[in-house]
This record gives sequence, structure tokens and C-alpha cells, in this order.
Amino acid sequence: MRSQKGMLLNQRKYTPELISDVGLSGAKPVNTHLEVNAKFTTVHYDAHVGGITDPILTNTTSYQKLIGRLIYLTITRPDISFDVQVLIQFMQQPKVSHWKATLRLVRYLKGSPDQSILQKNSPCTQLTMYCDSDWAACPNTRWPVTGYIVKVEDSFISWKSKKQHTVSRSSAEA
Repeated sequence: MRSQKGMLLNQRKYTPELISDVGLSGAKPVNTHLEVNAKFTTVHYDAHVGGITDPILTNTTSYQKLIGRLIYLTITRPDISFDVQVLIQFMQQPKVSHWKATLRLVRYLKGSPDQSILQKNSPCTQLTMYCDSDWAACPNTRWPVTGYIVKVEDSFISWKSKKQHTVSRSSAEA
């Protein structure tokens, strides 16, 4: 939608449809994306460590489709990019805990379904970039997770959150 202030980017129709399709129209919204300090592990990691009793999700296709829809939603919702990046790692063998976390993310979206990004109609004089990383954040691989946001004036133009694979010289020689 365009106005004198700029262009408003949103998915005002898509988000409620996603919430309805998942069956959470009557669910109570939550204020946070994921549980605080939630650590998700793979089935392989659970088998290696032992003692973790989080069953594999029987309907993998539903999980994969929902994650795909959430990826599309990150175009106008950079606030969920990190969460989707975390959950996308488990596409091959999602567990019940991954499904519950994904449904929680949908309940978060229910609290602000019409959130938008405003691309202002003003001369571009300021470029700002923020970057953050978490060394060895992934409990499965100990790979770092990084993310960045680029803004022109007050408008987002790029953002990304991803898991980095780095090979140190000593481990490559071993």
C-alpha cells in the first residue's frame, strides 16, 4: 500500500489465513516467539547423548509445509527470521518439541497479524547495519549462528539469520 509517507509492506491477508489453516484461530496469542533458553536437538544428537525422550513427529509433511509458509512470511516479518532459521534445521526429522515451538511462533503472529514494514519516501542519507553472532550456539554441531540487519534511514532493506560452518586450520589438518 502506498501513501505520502512511503510504501507499506505487509501480508495482512496471508497471516490470518496461515493462523486459520493451522487451526489456531481460537488460540490465545503469546508475547514471545520461542520459549526463553529453548534448546532444540536433532534425533541423531538425542541418540548419541541418550536419555532424551522427545518423540519424532509422525506428520513430517505438515511441519515442512508450515515452515515453508513461515519462510515466505519473513519477507515482511524480520522479527521471526531467527526463529524460522532455528526451526528450519529440523526439516528432515522434526520432533514433537519442534512442532510445538512452531505452533508457538504462529500464536505469536496471532498477536500482531498486521505488522508491517514502512519504506519511507525520503532522501537516503543514512545507512545503518547491525550484526550479532553467538559462538557455538548450535548444540548439535557447535557451529556459530550469525545475523544482520541493514537499514536505509528507518527502513529495513536486508536481514538474515543463519548458521555458519567454519573449519579451523587445526581441525582441517587433523
